[in-house]
Amino acid sequence: MGQEIAGADFVTKDFDTFRLRLQDETQRLEQIFARIQHQNDTRYAGLELEAWLIDPTMRPAPINDAFLKMLQDPMVDAELAKFNIEFNTEPLPLTGNCFSRLHTQLQNAWSNASQQAQKLNSELLMTGILPTLKQDDLNPFNMSDLNRYRALNEQILASRGQPVKLDISGEEHLKLTHHDVMLESAATSLQLHTQIPLNIAHHFYNASIMASAAVVAVSANSPFLFGHSLWQETRIPLFEQAIESGGFDGAAHGPVKRVSFGSDYARHSIFECFEENLAHFPVLLPVDLGPASDNLDYLRLHNGTIWRWNRPIVGFNGGRPHVRIEHRTPAAGPTIKDMLANAVFYFGLSHALCDRLIARGVEVAFSDARDNFYKAARYGLDTNIVDFDGQHQRLQKHILDELLPLAAQGLDKLNILASEKDHYLAIIEKRVEKRQTGSDWQQAYIAKHGKDFQKLTKQYLFHQQQGEVVSEWPI
Repeated sequence: MGQEIAGADFVTKDFDTFRLRLQDETQRLEQIFARIQHQNDTRYAGLELEAWLIDPTMRPAPINDAFLKMLQDPMVDAELAKFNIEFNTEPLPLTGNCFSRLHTQLQNAWSNASQQAQKLNSELLMTGILPTLKQDDLNPFNMSDLNRYRALNEQILASRGQPVKLDISGEEHLKLTHHDVMLESAATSLQLHTQIPLNIAHHFYNASIMASAAVVAVSANSPFLFGHSLWQETRIPLFEQAIESGGFDGAAHGPVKRVSFGSDYARHSIFECFEENLAHFPVLLPVDLGPASDNLDYLRLHNGTIWRWNRPIVGFNGGRPHVRIEHRTPAAGPTIKDMLANAVFYFGLSHALCDRLIARGVEVAFSDARDNFYKAARYGLDTNIVDFDGQHQRLQKHILDELLPLAAQGLDKLNILASEKDHYLAIIEKRVEKRQTGSDWQQAYIAKHGKDFQKLTKQYLFHQQQGEVVSEWPI
């Protein structure tokens, strides 16, 4: 959904034309995949980071247009809300000193952008959900002035036929009605991209699904929404409900959702996900992109309106197609160093699980992987999950005893420098041992100081700017 579109007004013929071209391009993708089964084994990694612009009172600052004009950085773009922006890194070969290079890219971009924000009397903040956010902030006047967002808002609401009904039960209960898709902008994330050879892409997709519970737990950083203490990672139910829309012919509230954990593992090919896109999801943005072609513009736009927590993406490098998996479960923040540690843990663990899947087959049923994920998002490291042997065990222990060593194996297989592997995995290990994620820190702070979310955000911003990892933050 990163591409801008020409307009936001559509008629029935536009939907029919788009769907015919989408069918054509889905067939083309199957043919392209048949031709490129055997690719070289170079893997690439990249990051996307969504962030907040906030004013001196720690409230959202809807100034991304002025900010981006001042910044003039092609790797930083607008997000749905005027108080959100997105950073992108250049993809790098997933080997050697990849992670220190990604760290440097992101840190330099962040430092420069922070200086520019301060010239506008504002600050940049990276967190899953801004603690000071109010429902009134999420209104169409604060929507970024881009056709794709206006069209998305209109089409999602049309497909639902009713307002958004948010209902999240956690430590407290939040229930409300909202009349646009702006609730989605309350959830900001770190998105991890892996370009992977096509012949093992479905195994890596499945591995990412299996890794999701551990990754969402260690990176949890969204405990509060509109003053309510909810899940450890409240982004997950918030995003799923904010743009809830399902399949064809009255199935908008059926079992197949546009934002979801997915419907199953990919059994034989990653192409199965794109077949499901065509079969189950109505067209949302029927833009005229010209004739169907091997550039797959229709297929890629349609795929961009379906938000699996692990999403396959077709891209092109110099005209050559590739597949990458976008892992969407980690929250933004608390620091650049924490986020790189989250990324290293994910990349190592998913590659090790991919190798394990190829060697042993599926060891965790999809239903168990899905349940593990939602329990980890709700309860964090304290929950019990189903492990590789079908046994129930505490997630904190499972990560320390089994998943961190697996992640280290995966990084060794990728020939990541030992110094980088040890440095970043030690951050995860300490965070899990001390049980102090971003969410844990925020909850402990509020428990000690009361529900002063402005004070919480000021302290959070202070520690973030100091750069020390969250496991070392004092309460």
